[in-house]
Amino acid sequence: MNRRTGRKCFWQGLALLVALALSGTAQTAGLLTPSDGSLPTLEIRDHWVDVVIEDGYAITTVEQVFVNPHGRDLEAQYSFPLPAHGTVVELTVWIDGQPVTGEVLEREQARQLYEQEKAAGRDAGITEKDSHKTFETRISPVRAARDTRVRLVYFQPAEVDTGIGRYVYPLAEGGVDEAKLAFWTANEEVTGTFSFDLRIRSAYPVEAVRMPSQPGATIQSHAAGEWSVSLGSVSGDGSMGAVDSQAPQGPFEPTEDPQFEAATGRAAFTLDQDLVVYWRHQSGLPGSVDLVAHRNAGEQRGTFMMVVTPGDDLQPIVEGTDWVFVVDVSGSMQGKYATLVDGVQRALQKMRPDDRFRIVLFNERSWELTPGFVNANPESVDRYSRELLAFAPCEGTNLYAGLDLGLNALDADRTSALVLVTDGVANVGETRQRRFIERVNQQDIRLFTFVLGNSANRPLLEALALASNGFAVNVSNSDDIVGQLLAATSRVTHEALHGVQIEIDGVKTADLAPGQIGSLYRGQQLVVFGHYWGDGMADVRLTGRISGEETTYWTRFAFPAVATENPEIERLWAYASVEEAVREMAVFGEDADLKQAVIDLGIEYGLVTDYTAMVVVREEVFDELGIERGNRTRRAIEEASTQLRAQRAPVSHRVDGQQPMYSSNRAGHNGSGSGALDAWTLLLLSPLAWFLWRRRHSLNIG
Repeated sequence: MNRRTGRKCFWQGLALLVALALSGTAQTAGLLTPSDGSLPTLEIRDHWVDVVIEDGYAITTVEQVFVNPHGRDLEAQYSFPLPAHGTVVELTVWIDGQPVTGEVLEREQARQLYEQEKAAGRDAGITEKDSHKTFETRISPVRAARDTRVRLVYFQPAEVDTGIGRYVYPLAEGGVDEAKLAFWTANEEVTGTFSFDLRIRSAYPVEAVRMPSQPGATIQSHAAGEWSVSLGSVSGDGSMGAVDSQAPQGPFEPTEDPQFEAATGRAAFTLDQDLVVYWRHQSGLPGSVDLVAHRNAGEQRGTFMMVVTPGDDLQPIVEGTDWVFVVDVSGSMQGKYATLVDGVQRALQKMRPDDRFRIVLFNERSWELTPGFVNANPESVDRYSRELLAFAPCEGTNLYAGLDLGLNALDADRTSALVLVTDGVANVGETRQRRFIERVNQQDIRLFTFVLGNSANRPLLEALALASNGFAVNVSNSDDIVGQLLAATSRVTHEALHGVQIEIDGVKTADLAPGQIGSLYRGQQLVVFGHYWGDGMADVRLTGRISGEETTYWTRFAFPAVATENPEIERLWAYASVEEAVREMAVFGEDADLKQAVIDLGIEYGLVTDYTAMVVVREEVFDELGIERGNRTRRAIEEASTQLRAQRAPVSHRVDGQQPMYSSNRAGHNGSGSGALDAWTLLLLSPLAWFLWRRRHSLNIG
């Protein structure tokens, strides 16, 4: 990069920071208000979060109270980042003091109904999905000088990797939607009470739980495999507020905001930082197969979620590896870049003496920071780490150019891996997902991508990883990105199981999602959803290739005739199927049959998708329009099941105990062979790492 480009990037970055400071634009979850000040702002008085992680999936419930301090009725527009593989299953609005749960309709039909009720001045609400970026909720009206209570519920599979679980409550908006940021400001201040309560219920022993960057969190171990994490609620005036019965009590440090305090006499909480929780399973647990099913008595078809946790039988790779780091230095990386560079530096420092690396940078164009491959000796690692840190992100994102350059000049005689670190927002040059897939398929290389920040183009990056038999890792700014990078790169220092397939005989199964599995790496779980008919014993085989040799893992277990404790499995299967259909359309173009399939699944299972939305109207309006209350009924069944599960100890869903699929224990956080610092140790240090990053970040922009 020449000096002129460097100066241009510096002044662009400085102008962006000044503009954000002057406008008050917040890249966070919150209530949206036009930037031109044409509408008065509403207030988030209360924000309560309840999370239950159990049986392989997470249920997140968010309740908020919006307040309108003005003299006329207003519409509330609330935006929050899309959780990884999460879908909204409930929008409830309190109307005349009573909760009314929404129903899912085709997107345009839902919008028309909402606008119709809004124009008539009647209570209504709608939640839509903005592509891969955010969920957008509108509530009308928030009455003058009154408040409105809203509840959102979303489901997502739980994430466990190398014995470490991870949950993210996304709040920091990724800053990738320039049009939205130009038009809207976000009021993320909670003026009343804020609480976050998470429960982990696991039949597999949990040794420790951590919440990076939240020293005020209360973490407790309970009997029978249960843990709780709480950020307590303190009202804005410093006293304990009146909170929902599910909201925990305890210390929470308010954000210093002198202007807000001067205007209201109170401090404010801000929804500007992701809340990340890690939990570590006990070492020495066996590789296993778990089955969670749902099937009502008398039904012919059941739904299942099968979780395969492999044993640690993938051997270390001893020869040197070539690493290509393709790093996004475009303007959308502002606020993420320092964290990213720290992680890349640490990954370089942990390389072996016979490893080599290249660093490719891209914004509106692409170029090499290194002169081809260089040996991973201390001198070269130090030099290029400093050069990487000195760069200021700016300009647009030509992701294709960066990927294309990174894939060039590979050595066919050495094991190669490409690490793509980006938010995936391609807005310059080639942007069609199909062309990205075609380019990756031209060469035999594993692509490992770190999906940086909320609102990142997760569908594109995960599709690239799948096409290359690699993997994708989601990373929050509140994560320990160093631990994430090292834990992931340690996978590549071991053999992998490629061309993975699942075969089930003895019980009829169909509608499996994912349809294409690809590869399994050390410590990686495999989660498969599907339908089954009949019941009883079935033979289950997992096959693949290790270093070119066919390998088969086998077990035998029973599918249940009746299973009613986990009705949420039906929605999780449906959304996994929706993601499969949307992924296919992203590559091959929109297809009428696939689009209709997504709409049908969304309506039948009450899912907010790219083509469906959830709408709330008065009960009499639902009745007048003949809209069936299927989602309300489904939510009542799910809530009853959640309450029943809470009354008993966590249940083991392992089904291969009599015929283990794996003879070795599962890969743990202390795995050998990678030469990398233990990932869990890094997570323990992450509060310090976060403090140092925040300090450095504040100095950089001060």
